[in-house]
Amino acid sequence: MQVLIVKTSSMGDVLHALPALTDAMHALPGIRFDWVVEEGFAQIPSWHPAVDRVIPVAIRRWRKNWFGMVTRQERCDFKRQVQQKHYDRVIDAQGLIKSAALVTRVAKGEKHGLDSKSAREPFASWFYNHRHHIARSQHAVERIRQLFAASLGYDVPAGRGDYAIAGHFTGQPAQPGGAYLVFLHATTRKEKHWPETHWRTLIELLSPSGFNIRLPWGTQPEYQRALRLSDNFPLVEVLPRLNLAGVAEVLAGATAVVSVDTGLSHLAAALDRPNITLYGPTDPGLIGGYGNNQHALQSADNRLENLPATRVYDELANLLSLEASGRMI
Repeated sequence: MQVLIVKTSSMGDVLHALPALTDAMHALPGIRFDWVVEEGFAQIPSWHPAVDRVIPVAIRRWRKNWFGMVTRQERCDFKRQVQQKHYDRVIDAQGLIKSAALVTRVAKGEKHGLDSKSAREPFASWFYNHRHHIARSQHAVERIRQLFAASLGYDVPAGRGDYAIAGHFTGQPAQPGGAYLVFLHATTRKEKHWPETHWRTLIELLSPSGFNIRLPWGTQPEYQRALRLSDNFPLVEVLPRLNLAGVAEVLAGATAVVSVDTGLSHLAAALDRPNITLYGPTDPGLIGGYGNNQHALQSADNRLENLPATRVYDELANLLSLEASGRMI
């Protein structure tokens, strides 16, 4: 069976779709997937063993000059790529008008997606041949697992979903000095940032432990923040700029991760790394870290500046103790 997945963005949403592929791979031996995804996240689907072809789309970039000559040519090229095959199923797991109208509509095959009461944008359901009702009051990963099962005709397997990408990465070996932690300090929304003073307090509290701490970054403001966080802390390393696969390698070798609510936090979960995620206004129950050893910390008033470093340190110290004693699964 040949299936086209339409799940374009964001990073967390793309990662959340992976366990559904693993379910289908075990339920329907021989099933293979192609995947339409935003160009910035095109590496992610390629890590899953059931994916044959990744088809990048650039809706975010095209919007800036929709009728420009280069954009029109890229859109035509994209349409040709999507229509190279006739698929047994086309599953739109995005549930948005942009994915349904611009991608799912032009694909060849029986189209499946969320019904109007389940989709984030109800009008998107008009573009599907088969519409499935999936309860919204559950984690995003479980919703996608149920959508795939309904679309492909099997029962959702019992137990937690498996991303099936951890084996793709070996993890970077620890530098001289021992194991390391990764602090994912960067995010795009101001209200999701944890204050720099809190990060530095956490680093100071951890200094006697001897753990190295690695700080990835993606933009110049994030690089400058990383430099400020590492200032006068010899065990803190600001990493060079890495692509997504490079960051995944670093995360795969980490003893533990501390992160704000960002796409890379979901990557840590997908790689099965112990991870403490700091939440402000986001509800972690619906779109939080999904996987083994994922811990959510949230301030009482949903303001991250009111989540003290000492509380994060206590949680991390407990987590590291479990890791050292071998009691962590």
